Amino acid sequence: MDERTLYALRDSYKQGAASTWTSHHEQAITEPYTYLLHNRGKDIRSTLLQAFNKWLQISTEDLQVILDVVEMLHTASLLIDDVEDGSELRRGQQAAHLRYGAARTINAANYIYFSALQRLRTLKQDALIVPIYEEELLNLHRGQGLELFWRDGTDLSSMCPTEEEYIAMVNDKTGGLLRLAIRLMQALSHNRTDYVPLANLIGILFQIRDDYMNLASLQYASEKGFCEDLTEGKFSFPVICGIRQEVQQCNVSRIRDILAAKTTSVSLKLEACRLLQQTGAMQHTIQVLAQFDAFCRMTIQESGGNGMLERILDQLSVQSDGLSDLQSVIDLFDGKAGTIESILP
Repeated sequence: MDERTLYALRDSYKQGAASTWTSHHEQAITEPYTYLLHNRGKDIRSTLLQAFNKWLQISTEDLQVILDVVEMLHTASLLIDDVEDGSELRRGQQAAHLRYGAARTINAANYIYFSALQRLRTLKQDALIVPIYEEELLNLHRGQGLELFWRDGTDLSSMCPTEEEYIAMVNDKTGGLLRLAIRLMQALSHNRTDYVPLANLIGILFQIRDDYMNLASLQYASEKGFCEDLTEGKFSFPVICGIRQEVQQCNVSRIRDILAAKTTSVSLKLEACRLLQQTGAMQHTIQVLAQFDAFCRMTIQESGGNGMLERILDQLSVQSDGLSDLQSVIDLFDGKAGTIESILP
């Protein structure tokens, strides 16, 4: 390399390394992210934020920035989740890390975390916004880390978190993203009412519902695989309820043994599902969901009412005969029913 080339290289970095960055580079390193982004979900978080904005009344431009950031963080977190869980499917398609490799997928997700912060800095109130972002990203990783510790860092055959410990973890892991958005919106709003407690309740409701649907929904089975949470060894809410009920009754837990195996065996997962029915864990989960739903609605009314939020809660409610949904899943994978496609609406 001659001296002229070295001078040219030195001078090219006067404006920082970013001066050599191209759109082609950007596209290459974010490919796992854009792959998942184009396979969009139901985007209920954006609808939730628009509902909260009925109260907070921030500008359309500011709301769009926050919506963009939430979508970026949510999508990036799904990339990481799928690597950590060894998931094969996401939204009915091959998981990004299986398509692009774990290394590229992790790097893309981490890059998006910082890109989201850069996007937030376009808002006014920068002095308030950055600390909120830092605090809630820490909470997200604390919640995720604790869930992974319960799953991988301990002896699954001898421990199980309580319902209260699980809800506290969920409030960090799942509630963190919604809480981040609401806190950002409040920082930009003239409305001084604190809606964070309601956001926490909705976040917990959303995760417990997701836990239930992972076991009892044919739609989830078609998009993510049959009872994927059991294969991951995840202490979901119904599983915790079932394990603790078994231990209380006979001091041992077959559900916990199956969970510890992190099995892909359909027959073992069917056995766990039947035990979750027999112990009353699924019915208890439905009852807890109903309690959170009622408390959310009461809090909405105390805050002045919000029809849009109430309609979202309507969409999140599980069917009152939810046990028959689980039975449909059991029958399907036990060979007593047709294909998923023939059963789904």
